[in-house]
Amino acid sequence: MKTLLVATKNRGKVKEICKKLAGFDLEVRSLLDLDNALAIVEDADTFAGNAIKKARTVSDALEVPVLADDSGLEVDALGGRPGIYSARFGGDGLDDEARYLYLLEQLKKTERGDLGARFRCAVAYVEPGARPVVFDGTLEGTITFDARGDRGFGYDPIFIPRGDVRTLAEYDMEEKNRISHRAKALAAFVDFFKARQS
Repeated sequence: MKTLLVATKNRGKVKEICKKLAGFDLEVRSLLDLDNALAIVEDADTFAGNAIKKARTVSDALEVPVLADDSGLEVDALGGRPGIYSARFGGDGLDDEARYLYLLEQLKKTERGDLGARFRCAVAYVEPGARPVVFDGTLEGTITFDARGDRGFGYDPIFIPRGDVRTLAEYDMEEKNRISHRAKALAAFVDFFKARQS
């Protein structure tokens, strides 16, 4: 049985990825399974760059195939911010609620009425000695000042997917995992991986 290491300590991501790869003869492990933490500085200027850096760093250190992702929220009225800085927007030490409230405060300072936004995800797959392969996913929507829902995390309570009136935090996990930016990127990876197995 082959091993695939997922370069994350996020249990939710690991669970989602394991579910997507359930049909393969594959042992999926994560950074949670390692005794020693690998220091990875996410300093690239794109989601793909950060995902590749994480995957490459872990693959080089452990000599195993690695899957890594980077994702975030882009808001049109903020010129695409927070983007790659989504997890750190507003500074260190903020929890999810404080971070999305900070984003709403920044929006109030703009003169643009455009509340268009999107979640983006880049998933990078790296095998030892091989070039990385990147898969992208996007979920279009709008920002709402009426935060709602207690599911999900991050900016989900203020993001309404296109064609709906609910925020992403009002979706159950199964429903979110069918439409999310990460789900789309992972589906593309699964198609690629399946083709390589046949």
